[in-house]
Amino acid sequence: MRRLAAVAALAALPATAEPLRIATFSPALTRDGPGLLLRDIESGKDRQVAAVVEVIKAADADILLLTGFDWDHDNAALTAFARTLADAGVEYPHLHATRPNRGMATGIDLDGDGRRGGPGDAQGFGSFTGEKAMALLSRHPIGPVTDHSALLWRDLPGHVMPPLPDEVAEVQRLSSAAHWDAVVTVLDRPLHLLAWYATPPAFDGPEGRNRRRNHDEAVFWLQHLPDAPFVLLGNANLDPHDGDGWHQAIHALLEITQDTRPASNGARLAPQDGSNASHRGDPALDTTDWPADRTGNLRVDYVLPARGLKVLGTGTIWPEPSAPLAEAVAAASRHRLVWVDLNWPPAR
Repeated sequence: MRRLAAVAALAALPATAEPLRIATFSPALTRDGPGLLLRDIESGKDRQVAAVVEVIKAADADILLLTGFDWDHDNAALTAFARTLADAGVEYPHLHATRPNRGMATGIDLDGDGRRGGPGDAQGFGSFTGEKAMALLSRHPIGPVTDHSALLWRDLPGHVMPPLPDEVAEVQRLSSAAHWDAVVTVLDRPLHLLAWYATPPAFDGPEGRNRRRNHDEAVFWLQHLPDAPFVLLGNANLDPHDGDGWHQAIHALLEITQDTRPASNGARLAPQDGSNASHRGDPALDTTDWPADRTGNLRVDYVLPARGLKVLGTGTIWPEPSAPLAEAVAAASRHRLVWVDLNWPPAR
């Protein structure tokens, strides 16, 4: 039995170590405007929503981070989605989501195009408040949550921010979406979830602003590791070997954690043509099914336990094309769900 909620209910018995599954998934549950995701979830007819539910049900994670889920002020969409999951037999009684930097208006010409109010003038690229946020779903209590998302980029020690006009540097936050240190208590032991969702290291000018920001969003965690059990997880938008970006940033995180190298048959069997043909990384570790005529498949989604935590298993839900779940996985998102099983609680 993996569901630790049942173990916790046996309070009179000594707590023993059990598998704790932690997962991250970028389901692309984002729409063209506010309220539209809630509409699609509540309709019960949206094929992509149904496919995402099927993937999450297959993963059966105890703790799940979603990156790319539209936020609203009352968390109505997240609450409705949790109900939909419960109807499918996957219950997450504990939820956390806050307003992301994506779509947060600054009132200034942040991207230097001579106009104000565009998606590039938000703290993180976005057309409306709450676009492509993060959401945490858990079978165990969440809190406290330390939200680092308001940190100014210029205030990160050792940052590689390019020279920016003073009025931009005075307001530009580091996080394109968010950085959270969320504590989840499982069997009376706290586990820190260090979650982030970085900007793609592309679509910028010769100054490499997005590449630099993507780099700093990753290395931010080098200065904010708790003296307690933790798991780094989220969408780094950065592959260790291939694609755009400064790969040393993700290497730095892999070196201080356990790289469990979650693999899948679907990624291993994906066509290695186009951009994929020149990739240096192991294709079995890829977590995205991106067009071969552009970036090709990459590994950008991570669940990285702290050293010292015992890992029981790991994987990426990307089945081979003939598998029953393959159609739902393809319909859900170009990203694939990544999971790690920990032996919990850790030895004292």
